Amino acid sequence: MTASALRTAGLTPTPQPSTPTPTVAPTVAPTVAPTVAPTAPPALPQVQLVKALGGLTFNSMTGAFQAPDGRWYVLEQPGRILTFREGDARATVFLDIRDHVEFGGEKGLLGFAFAPDFAQSGVFFVDYTRGGPLRTEITSFTSSNAVADKASEKLILEIGQPFDNHNGGQIAFGPDGYLYIGMGDGGSGGDPMRNGQNRNVLLAKLLRINVSDRTRYTIPADNPFAAGGGRGEIWAYGLRNPWRFSFDTATGALWLGDVGQDSYEEIDVVTRGANYGWNIMEGMHCYNSSRCDMTGLTYPVAEYDHTEGCSVTGGFVHRGAAPDLSGVYFFGDYCTGRIWGLRLQGGRVVALAHIAKANFQIGSFAQDRAGEVYVLQYAGAGAIYKVAR
Repeated sequence: MTASALRTAGLTPTPQPSTPTPTVAPTVAPTVAPTVAPTAPPALPQVQLVKALGGLTFNSMTGAFQAPDGRWYVLEQPGRILTFREGDARATVFLDIRDHVEFGGEKGLLGFAFAPDFAQSGVFFVDYTRGGPLRTEITSFTSSNAVADKASEKLILEIGQPFDNHNGGQIAFGPDGYLYIGMGDGGSGGDPMRNGQNRNVLLAKLLRINVSDRTRYTIPADNPFAAGGGRGEIWAYGLRNPWRFSFDTATGALWLGDVGQDSYEEIDVVTRGANYGWNIMEGMHCYNSSRCDMTGLTYPVAEYDHTEGCSVTGGFVHRGAAPDLSGVYFFGDYCTGRIWGLRLQGGRVVALAHIAKANFQIGSFAQDRAGEVYVLQYAGAGAIYKVAR
């Protein structure tokens, strides 16, 4: 991507339909117009998507995770988790909670995380929507010998959902050992309940909780509102639908893809207590011109408009074998299958380019223990593809 293709202080890039490229902003730029690195960014290599893991296929994948012993666990949105080792001819059922899960549209089994001591305890956590009334539940289970004990489920956190979309759903343990939870704004369209800027609710937030006791949670003392000013569980706010986020395994940086409303999709690097602007801003732009005070808001590091896609799927920072991909953050678009690479240096975007195209809907990304990145096919008999040079 050339320097002229970047947005600087309101300058719109020239459209390049053959290689669509998002615009960029600084990592943290409250009340300041977006800027970019002054030198021309280095080119990012094109990559291939190679069918991986024996070509096994799954139904409506919402995640794939590799355990410390190398075994894979795959989430199916209707409510199953399947497991296999590389080279297995078929996957087996690890957990089936389809009778618990409210599935359909954006609802279902949406998140999974191994406890930090999973190798010893067999404890893991899930995020799913449940009906009657509709709510998000974060629960824990125990397992042994690659089989979960369904009867061991413990409810950790329950959050009511006023509408049936924008459920977020990603959960992940950070390098600090705390559980992070992505929560959408509650749904409908345009955030009618103004949850994005309301620090007294858990919707439209990234949460951070301590679940070292798997039967309940506590609030870490260093959470930004632990002592007041908002719900103590909140780590960051002003998010519309943080469908997928991840931690860079080398630096600990938290990358997040926040799904947009009408016009823009955004990538954020999330920091403690930051306000990412929804529904004042959509991407780097005013969402509602009648009330668009951007004071104190944090811009995304990148955005793309709806000529290039319709729903961002956040990915991972590559830390695998290919040296020219090291440190590149991969993300994609659910609707178009476009995949971009993004590199930050010193808090600035120095490389951003469209580097691959999937011929399927991208439901999620995955990363193995070696730092390699994978792309998950959502619809139909979905396969897992490895990002390769």
